Amino acid sequence: METRTCAVPPPQREDGERMSPKDFDTSFAADMPRLRRRLLALTGNPHDADDLLQETYLRLSRRARAQSLTRQQHPYAYTCTVALNLLRDAWQHPSRREQSTDRLPESGWDGGLASYEASQTTLALLGVLSEKEAAAVILVDLEGLSHDTAGERLGAHRGTVQRNRMRGLAKMRDALDN
Repeated sequence: METRTCAVPPPQREDGERMSPKDFDTSFAADMPRLRRRLLALTGNPHDADDLLQETYLRLSRRARAQSLTRQQHPYAYTCTVALNLLRDAWQHPSRREQSTDRLPESGWDGGLASYEASQTTLALLGVLSEKEAAAVILVDLEGLSHDTAGERLGAHRGTVQRNRMRGLAKMRDALDN
């Protein structure tokens, strides 16, 4: 017994024809400002409204490109229904929403190895420098002091601190390149 498979187009609805991607884009562009205003009123946030509008477009355009979207008698009502369903899904599943925070994500745990290696490398590089150069690099680059404040602490002029720091950094770069 031989089985034949062939690609059968989706069944055509009796009440309308398929919508081409170009027709869909034209229709959506015409309804977009009105839909955005409605979504903005519902969400209260322009960013969420824009995200929802984009998701609605993507959802419907996929169907239009797959030739499975039929022409609607009321395209705005249909588009609005899809957008409201997406919004309802976001409300029902808050874990799917993106959460904003002011905290950075945790870094991977390495047992402090990276911190130890950085400290050892820094100490080795500072060992290459003269005492004055090391002091200038430590005060300005590691402690974050200005050249003026570092000069006051070292009892040196601002320009001297700057020159010692630049020489020290150049020596450190050379040591890293070798």
